[in-house]
Amino acid sequence: MNTMKRILICGLWLSAALGSTAFARQPDPDRRILDAMKRATHYMMDVASYRGGFVWSYLPDLSRSWGELEARRTMAWIQPPGTPSVGHLMLDAYHATGDEYYYRAAERIASALIWGQLPCGGWNYVFDFAGENSLKEWYATVGKSAWRLEEFQHYYGNATFDDAGTIEAAKFLLRIYVEKYDPRFRPALDKAIGLVLESQYPVGGWPQRYPLRYDHPFQGKADYSSFITLNDDVIPENIDFLIQCYQALGMQNLKEPILRAMNCIIVLQQGAPYAGWSDQYTVEDLMPAHARSYEPRSVNTGTTAHMVRALLTYYRLTGDTKYLSGIPAALDFIESMRLPDSEAERWGRPSRDPDAILVPRFVDPDDGRPLYVHRKGSNVANGTYYIDQDITNTIAHYNSTAYVNVKALRKAYEEVLALPREEVTAGSPLVCNTEVRLEPYYHRPRPVRGESRQPSVDELIGSLTAEGYWLSPIRQVSNPYRPIPAMEPSDATAYMQTMVGDEFDTSPYTPDEPVMGISTQTFINNMASLIGALRKDR
Repeated sequence: MNTMKRILICGLWLSAALGSTAFARQPDPDRRILDAMKRATHYMMDVASYRGGFVWSYLPDLSRSWGELEARRTMAWIQPPGTPSVGHLMLDAYHATGDEYYYRAAERIASALIWGQLPCGGWNYVFDFAGENSLKEWYATVGKSAWRLEEFQHYYGNATFDDAGTIEAAKFLLRIYVEKYDPRFRPALDKAIGLVLESQYPVGGWPQRYPLRYDHPFQGKADYSSFITLNDDVIPENIDFLIQCYQALGMQNLKEPILRAMNCIIVLQQGAPYAGWSDQYTVEDLMPAHARSYEPRSVNTGTTAHMVRALLTYYRLTGDTKYLSGIPAALDFIESMRLPDSEAERWGRPSRDPDAILVPRFVDPDDGRPLYVHRKGSNVANGTYYIDQDITNTIAHYNSTAYVNVKALRKAYEEVLALPREEVTAGSPLVCNTEVRLEPYYHRPRPVRGESRQPSVDELIGSLTAEGYWLSPIRQVSNPYRPIPAMEPSDATAYMQTMVGDEFDTSPYTPDEPVMGISTQTFINNMASLIGALRKDR
């Protein structure tokens, strides 16, 4: 071989070697995303979770953890962003990657939820792998001492539709079942569907809890857990789940309860001049009713705005104009409750939306007076909530006013009204004769609360710790449980506008100094962002 030929061959080899080295130094963007997703999921599944169950946040050493209240290590939280929310995320990751690891993680979470499913077919806010006696003891201590979270002050032992707890878990079981039609998941799914159907009242609504209980009258008022409930989207969420089952499982018997529930929203609207909706209703006469001591019997302007949006959705699902008929009166009611500038100035919290108007959240259904909520005392033993017409010094954990953009709601109503019926119902599983599949992705990328933007992919990958978790401020912590001594009622005002009372109050609060830890919501948000980037790259 002559010298020139050897030089040419060597040069080509060297060029190829250098090229491959340069390529190795610039890793495939998809590979970096996949590696970060896998590391983060391994940590959450293998270290943070307990037997496939999750709470909302953890200290890095796992010495303390929280759901809506402080949780024990053996507990699993149902309310978002708890156990079912992570299960949905695992299915999202499986759809984005095709990696069976994520499906196996979803299977493990489903098994945890099935363990915690109650005989009735639903779920409480939380379950405890240590058993019911452990959960009862937690309710009698941590739960009972949570001043502002009255729903945890009594152990019912039944399922709740509040805060999408039962329905979030049921939707996840539906998704994992239809993923591969694995028969292991069908009995639990059928039990959940059975609960939703069995608990529906003839008029179409649902109670907050089921099986029905009446054993917790509170501060002289009847137990509200059996009342027909709109609060926290009980009826809309149950409708949404039944529609998903109707379209994914072909269960024709679900159409009637779906339509009955939609019609119930129409029936529950109050007459003019307060033509809105309450958060809950007595079953016998369908009249507005009370709930917790800071949720007075009222017509709720915020709930009214939400029901307007729900009715627009139901019109799109059916093409039936009866779902639009009550909307103008509802919007007129909200506008009629606009507070004068003097009251807005006393409220002192401007809206970011220049078109939004300030209205009282709670309106007396008999005379239209605003109902503003205050409290005095320092804990569950000596404190009390009370109602008056003073807009100042109201409680911080449940706004007594709401900003509502009536202009935008009217525009949405008018736009829908102007569309041809065929266009309105296009894609509706209740109208279309073609197959309508479930959405493949449940979570959408969004910024962590308090952040103005989503981190970039490079920032997300770079901020993952060596152990495999994202360290972030824990949004809410709490005082450790301490037995409360006997106390007389107090008129103290120091805790009127705080999230937590004194050292005996186990209610969660945002700490003055950030407490760094592991947030399940941050994990979900960051994973959803990586999944979104992965899908975009492909």
